[in-house]
Amino acid sequence: MDIKGIPLTTFASSFDSPKEDLNKPLVSYPPSNKKSSDGRESLEEVPIRATDTNVVLSLDPDNPVDETSPKEFHEEKISSWIWILSTVAGISGLLFGYDTGVISGALAVIGSDLGSELSSKQRELITSATPFAALLSGITSGWLADLLGRKRLLMYADGIFVLGSIVMAVARNIATLVAGRFIVGWGIGLASLIVPMYITELAPAHMRGRLVIIYVVFITGGQLVAYSLNAAFENVRQGWRIMMGLGALPALCQLIPLFWTPESPRYLLKQNHVEKVYKIMSRIHPNARPGEIAYKVSLIQEGMNFSSLEGNQFQRVKHSFNRLWSVPSNRRSLFIACFLQAFQQFSGTNAIQYFSAILFESVGFKNSIQISIVVGATNFLFTILAFMFIDRIGRRRILLYSATTMIIALSVCAVSYHFLELKKTEWKYVTLVSIIAFLASYAFGIGNIPWQQAELFPMEVRALGTGFSTAVNWSGNLIVSATFLTMMESITSVGTFGLYAGFCFVGLITCFFTYPELAGMSIEHISILLEKGFWNAVKEQDNKSKNEIKDTY
Repeated sequence: MDIKGIPLTTFASSFDSPKEDLNKPLVSYPPSNKKSSDGRESLEEVPIRATDTNVVLSLDPDNPVDETSPKEFHEEKISSWIWILSTVAGISGLLFGYDTGVISGALAVIGSDLGSELSSKQRELITSATPFAALLSGITSGWLADLLGRKRLLMYADGIFVLGSIVMAVARNIATLVAGRFIVGWGIGLASLIVPMYITELAPAHMRGRLVIIYVVFITGGQLVAYSLNAAFENVRQGWRIMMGLGALPALCQLIPLFWTPESPRYLLKQNHVEKVYKIMSRIHPNARPGEIAYKVSLIQEGMNFSSLEGNQFQRVKHSFNRLWSVPSNRRSLFIACFLQAFQQFSGTNAIQYFSAILFESVGFKNSIQISIVVGATNFLFTILAFMFIDRIGRRRILLYSATTMIIALSVCAVSYHFLELKKTEWKYVTLVSIIAFLASYAFGIGNIPWQQAELFPMEVRALGTGFSTAVNWSGNLIVSATFLTMMESITSVGTFGLYAGFCFVGLITCFFTYPELAGMSIEHISILLEKGFWNAVKEQDNKSKNEIKDTY
């Protein structure tokens, strides 16, 4: 592997450190004389050496390195700047969440404002236009992320969302409203791929889960805001237009601070902007010494196959595609990422969120829009809980426990609909409680974990791999939103929610055998773990103590 190394001028300009001081910080760490469980040498034993032009890791190409870093690196103080960057990027989640929530209320109050009362098919068309556009956007945005960069593409997504919100607000017929939702969907599709990838590439390993969930917190927060505005404008004449137009505000709020937000360090390294990476890394790790910054950047460089990324853009995309499908660990990463996204969508959650007002009205609640606020609040609060515990409890454990609860809740919901069909109206409260329990479990587990997808892929296939998995997410979203009302009519509510429970059961079993614990692992090490196969990786991680997998960049 060709490791480009670290220009010494970076240290002279950024740290005022002479060349002879570069080795000192790492020398202070006593050698551990330990090997990893599979015999690889630990990076604690690998010094940084100086050359005439670069500082590089002294690596033995015949002895692969385990990216386990010294304890001091893991425990060092992280700047609050990383939280600010993740929050700015995470605002994109408001676009996603607000659109999901606002359409629920809008469909309930549009009435004949577009010329005639909406049929079930027209409601499905209006709703599904956004996930359809997001699907197309997800397919194309992977290579655009490598071509244009994460930050620039995110700025484009904001502009697209503003345009779509304006079109929806002024729509005078169904076609124009569908067009506006298509435009908005394109922006949401870009953001849903870029934001988790950007935060993943920026975040220290032991904080990565929480930082990525910031994006999901904004999604559920956007839904809660939308449900509240739905209630506020429920009785306002053509208030749905105001609700649609207000969606432009989160995009404008994000666009301004993005001008001062840095690009992803891993993307900058890919473009060989090494000095910019040092400035970013030194600001994220304010107490780190020059040699420690060198160590962190060299780990990232070691995990990126620079030699294979030469050539024009078409050749790089072709190479990434070949590596994604030909390398077994990459195929396993792709399967996990795509399956988790499919699991998330076919659990049926977006059907409930898109059509919550209609759903609660159908079971007998007269204040259905207000009840939707309870749904949104549940989703938001349990996403906050996931934010607090994902890096402590671990992704796998949270996923398995929450999926089990989802299956139980959906099954109870299906049973409650059976009794509602027998005119036992008191069962509507069981329906409400079971849906709330389902959404709480969803928000704590599968609602968050698929968006950790970028951590599964090495740099050379990350944009392409996350593009595929994001496309799977929006494909599922499209199918669910376009078929839910039809399914409720054709196979009944009992059959619909029973089917979703069955999908969740398949998801639980598949995740049990294929999804290993990844909390605290460096991005570069995850591919090494997956080289061992699904079940072997699961068993190895289950047998490791938390201290053995502590990791940083």
